Amino acid sequence: MQTCPFFGICGGCKYDFTAPDYREQKLNLLADWDLFGKIFWTQSGCRRRADFCFGDGKFGFFERGTKNIVPVKYCPNLAPEINAVLTKLSRFPWNGTGSALVTLCENGLDLAVNSDVPYFSREFKSVAEKSDFIRVSWNGAIVCQSDTPRVRFGDTITEYPVGAFLQPTVESESIMRDFVVKHVMDARHIADLFCGIGNFTFALNADGFDIVGPFNRRDLFKKPMTAKMLNNYDAVVLDPPRAGAESQCREIAKSNVSRVIYVSCNPATLQRDSQIMIRAGYRIIDVMAFDQFVGTPHWEIAAVFKK
Repeated sequence: MQTCPFFGICGGCKYDFTAPDYREQKLNLLADWDLFGKIFWTQSGCRRRADFCFGDGKFGFFERGTKNIVPVKYCPNLAPEINAVLTKLSRFPWNGTGSALVTLCENGLDLAVNSDVPYFSREFKSVAEKSDFIRVSWNGAIVCQSDTPRVRFGDTITEYPVGAFLQPTVESESIMRDFVVKHVMDARHIADLFCGIGNFTFALNADGFDIVGPFNRRDLFKKPMTAKMLNNYDAVVLDPPRAGAESQCREIAKSNVSRVIYVSCNPATLQRDSQIMIRAGYRIIDVMAFDQFVGTPHWEIAAVFKK
């Protein structure tokens, strides 16, 4: 593959994932981690979700370091199904400024628009109804829908809520899930914290907790699971946002849970929270890194703790 024609222009990628030294450049970001050689390199061209921007009638990605919009009708990092609709998307009657999240689901494409204009126009609705999307939403309100978007987690297919988080590729999500399941498969009672819509929850037959999704509703930042609650579980899995889970880890540290698998998209907050666990007697017995945000400086790391 030739270098992406937008590399160095749009702000989507910090590294040229087609460069011969791409892996070396990204590995330098993990110099402080002993990964036991366990790294999963996600292939380019299979990203199933992308957050675009629009404003002043333009649609695309932000130019690096600015709010200027670079029109994008093809991105070599995206799944073909998303690339196939970019030209049509650029012609939508965009109102105001905002973002447009395109997600490739099991049964079609979903479009979730967030705009500074509260309501969509009749013209936008008319165009959306004739588009290739099975659901289009505007600031959370449904513009049109021909089917309920669904996603697959292993053997389970579940509804995809508007704007919900998904790992960027199916393959990296699957490898990550297998890693987690392997380390807790013999646990009888598992808590899945910050579970989202169930990437790990279904596979583990776990009790899921999050402020979103179909499981137990709980804001784990404001009300972390207490040590007493956690003592009912043999293992805990947590996959928090980039801010990490400092308060929740302090409760885990006070609990009797013997195994914890912490999945993080921010190595810095994982290191911070790891120290809380280690001071409480946990030790890291396995680690794996996932380059699932291809071209970006972001790594996903899964660490297994035991005491």
